[in-house]
Amino acid sequence: MDLSGKDFGIHDYLKTFSPPKLSNHFEEFPVYGESDFKDCSKTPSQPTSSENLNRLAPHRFESTQMIDHLLKKVFKDDLPGSEHLASYIRHQYRRNCRPSTLKDIHGTVGYFFKFLCKEGNGSLEEMTKWDVEGFIEYEQDRGLKLSTVRTRLAILKAFIHFLIDKAILADDVFPWKMKIKPPEILPKAMDPDDLNRLIKVEASSRDRAMILLLLRTGMRIGELLNITINDINLKEKKIMIHEGLKNRRGRVVYYSDDASDALEIWRKEKKTNTEIVFYGHRGKPLSYPAARMVFVKYLKQAGLSDKGYTLHCLRHTYATELLNAGMRLECLETLMGHTSLEVTRRYARLTDRTREEQYFKAMKIIEGGETDEYDKCDR
Repeated sequence: MDLSGKDFGIHDYLKTFSPPKLSNHFEEFPVYGESDFKDCSKTPSQPTSSENLNRLAPHRFESTQMIDHLLKKVFKDDLPGSEHLASYIRHQYRRNCRPSTLKDIHGTVGYFFKFLCKEGNGSLEEMTKWDVEGFIEYEQDRGLKLSTVRTRLAILKAFIHFLIDKAILADDVFPWKMKIKPPEILPKAMDPDDLNRLIKVEASSRDRAMILLLLRTGMRIGELLNITINDINLKEKKIMIHEGLKNRRGRVVYYSDDASDALEIWRKEKKTNTEIVFYGHRGKPLSYPAARMVFVKYLKQAGLSDKGYTLHCLRHTYATELLNAGMRLECLETLMGHTSLEVTRRYARLTDRTREEQYFKAMKIIEGGETDEYDKCDR
């Protein structure tokens, strides 16, 4: 791509996409012209070199493709409030939200608009907070997971807040006190015996390196599949995650000797010059479904298919083993890429050996009849 920005997929946007009734909705859309790229001093938010442009372009191109697709669907559905949804999607695009986030916004708000129409509310301006509560109740009755319903409520709240800021809705429409309390589910780590059985399964060099790196680094599967050779420091046994998959927070993770040996074997056997470490057919990045099938395959060979383990269980196992080895929660929080220590603290419930020892010590005394209930009772 040259500095004219022709391949950037943004500055020719109006010329390439103008479906019916849409042209008047692009007044606020961020359009970049050739001058924006030739004189970077006037646009400090833009990259300052062609190398940076080449690095940034794929992400922006993907986002632009997504917004193309979503806006076409918004105006094709022609639901009440479509113009406000289109404006909000563009607003989130400018905030550099992920394409998947834009897709979730379109899906949730679109479902909400359809719910309003079904309930006989033909105007977004007439919406009340009771409509929001009715929609959330409807989604729960459909059998959706509470985590999904919570996400949709959060998206709706952000959208309503946007409309209030634009003076489209009154402030009393916002469901201030509406919250969904999810169950506090413990993370599922692999049993040590099951983990040993899995590691001993004969696997290809690629698959063994992938499983061991997930287990020894605590990376999310999407983060692992995106790493390149340049992200790995073989000498210091660490990997740079430039952008976390879930919260976009970069971090450094480390890996152990067994993972290092497996990675070195896989590097020597690689047959393509692609920078991606774990690739599939024709050197293309391995997809999540393909990685999941690899894990399922080796679970079956280890006789663990009925245990309900998933790829993400390797991340939970990583955290549990480190805490059992005495690592502090604050250190683990950074390695895991969590934004809150409370999220990391969940693993402490699985690994509190002190509480376990205290319980069995007390129970041994109780079973032995060594306590005197009258002496211990505070009258």
